[in-house]
Amino acid sequence: MNTPSRALILGASGGIGGEVARQLCAAGWQINALTRRTPSGEDYHWITADALSRAEVVHAARDCEVIVHAVNPAGYRHWDTQVMPMLENTLTAARQHGATVVLPGTVYNFGAETFPVIAEDAPQQPQTRKGGIRAAMEQRLQEFVSEGGRALIVRAGDFFGPAAGNNWFAQGLIKPGKTITTVSNPGRAGVGHQWAYLPDVAATMVALLGHRTQLRPLEKVHLAGHWDEDGSAMAATICRVVARYSGQSPRIATFPWWLVHLLAPFQTTFRELREMQYLWQQPVRLSNTRLLSLLGHEPHTPLDRAVEATLRALGCLPA
Repeated sequence: MNTPSRALILGASGGIGGEVARQLCAAGWQINALTRRTPSGEDYHWITADALSRAEVVHAARDCEVIVHAVNPAGYRHWDTQVMPMLENTLTAARQHGATVVLPGTVYNFGAETFPVIAEDAPQQPQTRKGGIRAAMEQRLQEFVSEGGRALIVRAGDFFGPAAGNNWFAQGLIKPGKTITTVSNPGRAGVGHQWAYLPDVAATMVALLGHRTQLRPLEKVHLAGHWDEDGSAMAATICRVVARYSGQSPRIATFPWWLVHLLAPFQTTFRELREMQYLWQQPVRLSNTRLLSLLGHEPHTPLDRAVEATLRALGCLPA
């Protein structure tokens, strides 16, 4: 009888980490779930530890074939001082236990010279502080692989989903826990935008890990996700789903960027939003060529169904 594969999930109580853990578990993997808080809920091997403690991460990764590095500093604070040390701890654990590192990637790494369609091997010349940190993370993974390690980077557009954590959908377009009467659209009229339904992202990671022995030592894949051709489809879909339940369609309003700029000097969250505004002012689309060559398809939930599941989980639809 074969022993089930085991994965360590850093950030298992968060959005992408939690979804990957659930889907790996459903696929028969055993899960070591690292969390700073008292664990509850899913039937994993919960480990109360700190991703900033190298010894604790190394211990948590024992017998693990994969480490999913889905952990970030709490809120938007301490990125400059905590992100790279946490990654170094993951790489040390992966090196000691021979594990493959999985990193959920972002588009922050890329500058305008790679737009509008970003290939997997596009040069990374970030134009924001957070983009610089993300690019440094991927450079460190490259060095780790050159030393004999293995890593997988899965990049997608803006996350949304039933348990996606902090994201533009739940924090910018609507207000969770309330009946939706207005949808704020952050994009410039006519500018396309890419979205990624979190369960589809996790399903892609799980499928790729099922073929991990066939992947390159450093494999980079992009998801096509949901491409909003003119920046209006997501808001329109939210309105359509809400109208199906309430009989009334919400109005669509322009996102108040002026307020973000006004409050940015005083509030960290607004500073982060302002820094990412450029991604809403021009089309930015990821090419999934490599993913299709590996799997032959991309996990893809229809937009209406994905939005409905998200709104229901966020408490925005009537019972």
